[in-house]
Amino acid sequence: MRLRVLPLVRFVILVLTLAAASPSALPIQQSVLLAKSGSSQKTVHVKEYRKKDGTVVRAHDRKPPKSKGSSVSAPAKAEPAPKPLTEKQRLKAAEDYLKRSDAARHAFMKQTGYPKGRPGYIIDHIIPLACHGPDDPSNMQWQTVEEAKAKDKIERKGC
Repeated sequence: MRLRVLPLVRFVILVLTLAAASPSALPIQQSVLLAKSGSSQKTVHVKEYRKKDGTVVRAHDRKPPKSKGSSVSAPAKAEPAPKPLTEKQRLKAAEDYLKRSDAARHAFMKQTGYPKGRPGYIIDHIIPLACHGPDDPSNMQWQTVEEAKAKDKIERKGC
């Protein structure tokens, strides 16, 4: 009695036989899979292309990744934790962050018709600088001193 071998089994046997003989004799799809799996260690030329955000990446050569097991490297040193800021440093950082632009303030005063200031009023930011409001004339308003004090109490509680 003769055994009948299914065509699929014949194909698998053929492929395995060819693979054992030489990898270059593999069918095209399988050799492409081998190349994509990272067995290639050649430098690859990348053509110029445009990213989704519109930036253009110029043509360049991409080197293959270094193999992880081939060289012995020293373990990476852990960076020490940054020192906490002193009270003086924190106040300085907050002051720098909340700095007002003299140019913007003068532009607002000129724009509103009071280039030398307005008696009994101060310039207030509609959206406070502490709440990431812009330091821009469009975010400024004239406010009486009493109104400013009341608003400042509310603003100090947070945004």
